[in-house]
Amino acid sequence: MMNSLSTLSTTGPLRIAARPQTYLFLAVRTYSGVAATTISSSSLSRQRSSRTTYTSKRLISSTPHPQIKEYFPPPANPAVKEVTTAWSHPIYTEAQMNNVKIAHREATNWSDWVALGTVRFFRWGMDLATGYKHPQPGQEASEKFKMTEHKWLTRFIFLESVAGVPGMVGGMLRHLRSLRRMKRDNGWIETLLEEAFNERMHLLTFLKLAEPGWFMRLMVLGAQGVFFNGFFLSYLISPRICHRFVGYLEEEAVLTYTRAIQELEDGHLPEWKELQAPEIAVHYWQMPENQRTMRDLLLYIRADEAKHREVNHTLSNLDQAADPNPYQTEYQDPRKDHPTRGIDNLKATGWERKDIF
Repeated sequence: MMNSLSTLSTTGPLRIAARPQTYLFLAVRTYSGVAATTISSSSLSRQRSSRTTYTSKRLISSTPHPQIKEYFPPPANPAVKEVTTAWSHPIYTEAQMNNVKIAHREATNWSDWVALGTVRFFRWGMDLATGYKHPQPGQEASEKFKMTEHKWLTRFIFLESVAGVPGMVGGMLRHLRSLRRMKRDNGWIETLLEEAFNERMHLLTFLKLAEPGWFMRLMVLGAQGVFFNGFFLSYLISPRICHRFVGYLEEEAVLTYTRAIQELEDGHLPEWKELQAPEIAVHYWQMPENQRTMRDLLLYIRADEAKHREVNHTLSNLDQAADPNPYQTEYQDPRKDHPTRGIDNLKATGWERKDIF
């Protein structure tokens, strides 16, 4: 991704004003940072002694800016025009996305309480790591915990870097089980792998807006290492609890994005008011031309999380070994209401619109 340490690239747009004095803006991109200086035409001979400052456009890290043209650039292969995906994303309508609600499935047995308790513990750790504390109803957040664009992106990137693990682990283990037992999986593998792919697309989208520094990368590496191995062992023991856990985790994701959307609508995130969604998001969600703002992007991602919430709670209710995946099944009676990949049927027995955290 990076060029050699000795490579330097300079840009020198010359701006000539009506006045006799002209200015040259010089930007030198190096491995250690971006050096920017403004030099008057009368002092070009004293270029070495001019004042130089270092700036960075990154919102998460204060470490020097690496020498890259963009965050997560495509492979530098002139023969490659486009890389197609194995999964096409369902198209959401604006009404469907606006209809997504905060919801909670009440725990009814000990396995539900294990899953819910684990999610609450993880939520506490994530709040601590990302500097987040939601105020009580009717109260304003203290100055220390007020969320900025910087903090929201930190939280999103950390969340999505871990959220892509469960689907991959579950799909991998069910894939190996199908090979080992030489039996069909009844449609579970594809849904779980598609979920992991979708969560990774969330991460890649946010990485177009901000690049993590070394500290965030270490946190993600540690969290992913612990979470992957823990979820792997847990899925071997009880897939039902694991899917319930992911269902509760996605409830938290819907809650997080709902609060971010609300803060954006209330004017607390001015840098995002006119910010356009990255091109990778426009193509993936097939966003219409009039729905490509940061708010629209958060609505699309929240809709994905709401669907994962529904899917995992539903999968947890099924016989893990025998029942087919209802989201990959073609039913004989189309007149009955059956689960689909879209978000037009977000429902689950025993759900209430309740913010319990």
